[in-house]
Amino acid sequence: MSSAKIIGLVLLIIGLFVFVGAGAWGLAQMSGESPALDSAAFILLMVIAGFFALLFAGVGLVMLRQGTKETIDQAEAARQRKILDMIATRGEIKISEVAIELQTRTEDIRAILERLVGLGIFSGYINWDKDMLYSADAGQLRDAKQCLNCGGDVKLAGKGVIQCPWCGAEYFLS
Repeated sequence: MSSAKIIGLVLLIIGLFVFVGAGAWGLAQMSGESPALDSAAFILLMVIAGFFALLFAGVGLVMLRQGTKETIDQAEAARQRKILDMIATRGEIKISEVAIELQTRTEDIRAILERLVGLGIFSGYINWDKDMLYSADAGQLRDAKQCLNCGGDVKLAGKGVIQCPWCGAEYFLS
């Protein structure tokens, strides 16, 4: 739970205690043989206590809402990091595989990717037609089609690594 949520809940509880405490104290002062408060003073006490209770509760609700937004933003950032890590470590991955791994819809993955591209964080290659994501290194490797060792076709093997399936040569790019 975020600190804003905790502060919000504490302020809500304080607001409740202020109002209930003032009411209980006022009723105790009004009862007995020689009451210290008359009904007009009790009403004034409850209006003042209600004002402060609403003030605490209002700030508490704002903090609770802010904490909920922070929690949602943190979850979204974690999903974005996971997608970027998956692309970086695998070199290329199907969008549908990312959706399965994150247990979400393909449309949600596309929306996250569009936000990452808009933020300038993801600079790899996306082929929407083939449902594929490529790391930035993979996008640069589109020109390297053949192995320097045997001339066979090379394949992406991870971030910054291409591998020849024929001779097993691996090329590490910096």
